[in-house]
Amino acid sequence: MSSKTKTVVLLLLFVFQVFTAFSQIYTPKYSNEFLAIGVGARAFGMSNVQSALVNDVTAAYWNPAGLQRIKTKYDVSLMHAEYFAGIAKYDYAGFAVRLDTQSVIAASIIRFGIDDIPDTRYLFDGNGNGQINYNNVKFFSAADYAFLVSYARKSHLIEGLNLGVNLKIINRTVGSFATAWGFGFDVGAQYKAGKWDLGVVAKDVTGTFNAWSYNTALLKDAYAQTNNLLPSNSIEVTLPRLIPGIARNFKITKKIGLLAASDLIITFDGKRNTAVRTGVFSIDPAIGIEADYMKIVYLRFGVGNVQRIKTFEGNNSTSVQPNFGLGIKISKFTIDYALTNLGNVSEALYSNVFSLKFSFDKIK
Repeated sequence: MSSKTKTVVLLLLFVFQVFTAFSQIYTPKYSNEFLAIGVGARAFGMSNVQSALVNDVTAAYWNPAGLQRIKTKYDVSLMHAEYFAGIAKYDYAGFAVRLDTQSVIAASIIRFGIDDIPDTRYLFDGNGNGQINYNNVKFFSAADYAFLVSYARKSHLIEGLNLGVNLKIINRTVGSFATAWGFGFDVGAQYKAGKWDLGVVAKDVTGTFNAWSYNTALLKDAYAQTNNLLPSNSIEVTLPRLIPGIARNFKITKKIGLLAASDLIITFDGKRNTAVRTGVFSIDPAIGIEADYMKIVYLRFGVGNVQRIKTFEGNNSTSVQPNFGLGIKISKFTIDYALTNLGNVSEALYSNVFSLKFSFDKIK
C-alpha cells in the first residue's frame, strides 16, 4: 500500500470515528436557518433575489461567483439588523480583495444572537427556605456564527462565465449548556449574455454537518425536575438547496435604469408550505426590482416567501412577504436601507435593515 493510499485510509477512518462518536445523525427540515436570512440591505429590499445579479462583496454569501464582478480592488460591507423588537441581533461583515484580473477572494462573518438571557435555575436559595435571591440569576447568550472563505474565478473555457466556491465554518452556542461546530460548502456560477444575467448557486452542496455537544452535568437537575430526557450528542445535517436565477437590465431613459430579477429557491428536505411543493422538493419563487437614477439613487421592491396557510376554520390562504428598499451611492460609499416583513403581512412584523459598503482601489 502506497503512502498516499495509507493517508487516505487513515483520514477516512478518522472521519468515521468522529461520526460514530455521536449517538445519532438527523436531518431536520429547518437546520442552520440563520444562514437563510440573508445579508445586505440591497438584497433584503429585493426579497433576497441575488443569484444572477449580485456583484459585490455580499456575493460571498449569495453566490460566490459574483465576486468576480467586483470592479475595484477592495470591497467592504457591514450590516446590522434587530429582530423581534430588538431581542435578536443580526450582524454581518465582509471583505473582498481582487487577486488579479481573473480571481477574487473574500472573507465574511455572520452572527445571529440573543444576549442577556436570564438563567434562573438558582433563583431560590439553596438553603431550603424557599426565598428568592435575584443575585443568583446569571445571564448567557444563544448565538450562531458563520465564517466564510470564498473564491471566484473567471472561466477560461466559456466567455462570460464566472465560477465560485466558499467554505463555511459554523459555531453555535447556547451559553455553557451546548455547543456545535460544523462545516459546509457552497458552489455557484454566473453567466452574462448581453443584457441577460443567469445565475445558479448550490448551498450546502455536500450537506452541512453540525456536531452538537451538550454539557449534561449542568442540565441534569433541571431535566430531572421536568421529567425530560437529557439531550445526547448528535450530528445535524443541513440538506442542500438549489437557487437558479435570472436578471435583465432595461434602459428607461438616459438617466433612469431598471433591473428586474427572479430566483427560485428549491429545497430538498420534503414538503414545505411553499408555492410549489412535493414529497421530494419544494420551490419558493421570489421577484425583485431595482430602479436607479444615474447609478446614484436606487429604489427597490420585492415579493417573496409565498406561504400556504391553513386557518383555524380549515380554510387555506396564501401569504406573501413584500419588501422595500432605498440606496444611495456617494463617491466610494454606498448606503442601503430595507424595510422587510418578517411574518404575516397582517401582523405588521417589519424590521429595518441598514448596510454600508465601501469600494476602493488603494490602501494608504
